[in-house]
Amino acid sequence: MRDIFDRIRENKGPLGKWASQAEGYFVFPKLEGHISNRMKFQGKEVITWSINDYLGMANLPEVIKADADAAAAHGAAYPMGARMMSGHTDFHEQLQQELAAFVNKEAAYLLNFGYQGIMSAIDALVSKDDIIVYDVDAHACIIDGVRLHMGKRFTFKHNDVESLEKNLERATKMAEQTGGGILVISEGVFGMRGEQGKLKEIVELKKKFNFRLLVDDAHGFGTLGKTGAGAGEEQGVQDDIDVYFATFAKSMAGIGAFLAADQEIIDYLKYNLRSQMFAKSLPMIYVKGGLKRLELLKTKPELKAKLWENVNALQNGLKDAGFDIGTTTSCVTPVYLKGSIPEAMALVKDLRENYGIFCSIVVYPVIPKGLILLRLIPTATHTMEDIEITLKAFSSIRERLENGTYKRLSAAVSKAMGE
Repeated sequence: MRDIFDRIRENKGPLGKWASQAEGYFVFPKLEGHISNRMKFQGKEVITWSINDYLGMANLPEVIKADADAAAAHGAAYPMGARMMSGHTDFHEQLQQELAAFVNKEAAYLLNFGYQGIMSAIDALVSKDDIIVYDVDAHACIIDGVRLHMGKRFTFKHNDVESLEKNLERATKMAEQTGGGILVISEGVFGMRGEQGKLKEIVELKKKFNFRLLVDDAHGFGTLGKTGAGAGEEQGVQDDIDVYFATFAKSMAGIGAFLAADQEIIDYLKYNLRSQMFAKSLPMIYVKGGLKRLELLKTKPELKAKLWENVNALQNGLKDAGFDIGTTTSCVTPVYLKGSIPEAMALVKDLRENYGIFCSIVVYPVIPKGLILLRLIPTATHTMEDIEITLKAFSSIRERLENGTYKRLSAAVSKAMGE
């Protein structure tokens, strides 16, 4: 019989195998200082494009005060226990009501953590007789939620309505045999490519097929739509989203998340979400902090306006300079380059050390081999100077990538390491 740890010793995984070269710098880096457009990395100031603080709320004085006041009044632990047992308060209910009204749904339910929450929601919404149809590029939390499903599931090609329709035809035939229903899952904004999910087109298919729609709008909530209510509002189909999910970890610079739907659905979910029934309630710091952040989201439209001023300046500047930013229709700004993983590591090190630019790097297996994706997250705190410096730096590193500089540097490093 084999020791299960033998596999771990032999195969560290597609990312883990790079740990000795990458950890502490390319992965698990340590950014220091106040969350802002400029922070410190290994003692040097860098322009940070890797922080999901879209609206710049993290360090607003009124937000810091709300968090501090809540901590002073309640400590970090209150309320103690799961919501169903001892962790429920008037403030949890208040935040739920305000969130529901903001995203135009009858009711909402707070989640103590977004990743767990949507996994549990998928698990609760379907039975073994039901069929799930979901976008192949869905976030890991959705994929993990689908893995809990004991029934059939199909993926449709990313944002491909024709592929979705074909899979709905398959799912319909299967549901007729099992006596179950169909749950379609998409995202409001796909966090890697920045594309909005084709919610309007998906909703249109309800005229032909009988299904319910769950939307993960983590990156759309607060950034899209006239009021900031998200991708559904942006596309004019918010009322047709059956279960709406968003997290506080992006626009609201906090921890936690929520589900919103018709009252009867929320009533069902709050009694059947295992990740909430058997886990500690969201602490008061995040509940009262969430109330303040939501208030600012509703009363300070200038935060979203500034965000989009920066988004447009950055994305237009990149396109004018000939960069490939894909088909993003959101704040998420991907920059696609061609190169190997070692070249990508040399490129990013150059960006950080010599140009003072800190952004996320994405390589295989998240994207196809031979591609490098540099993901930039503009926020309301960035300045036009930040954008100008970044555009110049990107033009320079592209030239160095194309003339083979990073290939030579990565080869020299590999030789020095005896590889």
